[in-house]
Amino acid sequence: MIRLVVFFFAGALPTAALAEISGPVQVKDGDTIEIHGERIRLYGIDAPESRQTCNRYGGEWRCGIEATQALADKVGSDPLECSPKDRDRYGRTVAVCRLNGEDLNAWMVSEGWAMAYRHYSLDYVAAEDAAREAKRGIWASEFLPPWEWRRSQKN
Repeated sequence: MIRLVVFFFAGALPTAALAEISGPVQVKDGDTIEIHGERIRLYGIDAPESRQTCNRYGGEWRCGIEATQALADKVGSDPLECSPKDRDRYGRTVAVCRLNGEDLNAWMVSEGWAMAYRHYSLDYVAAEDAAREAKRGIWASEFLPPWEWRRSQKN
């Protein structure tokens, strides 16, 4: 029996697949943006969904909307530079995006507007730990992690 083993090397990928994406941004939610019509999912983080609520001071608040607004306020009208890492199952580019050199993905987590998405990356765990300790953003409330919230909506 002959076995065929195929190896893929990053260098063998088309350079366009790894090209930087930059330009003005349209914020879709707390972890998804659009640049020149291309949807980009921020790598290694998961923000509350736009319809998601959290509980704070005995009442609900729209933490998903606030996470989206925090990202939009941070970016303003400034262009971003995004370094693609992958494509997700929805065809979106998955990337680390920078605003004037600052890692925007890390900023979202450190400000408490997103969680480190440990299933895909451990890059932002320290930022999440600091946000949780300081009770910033969603950490000042009770909430379901976004991936659990999405699963609950399917049931």
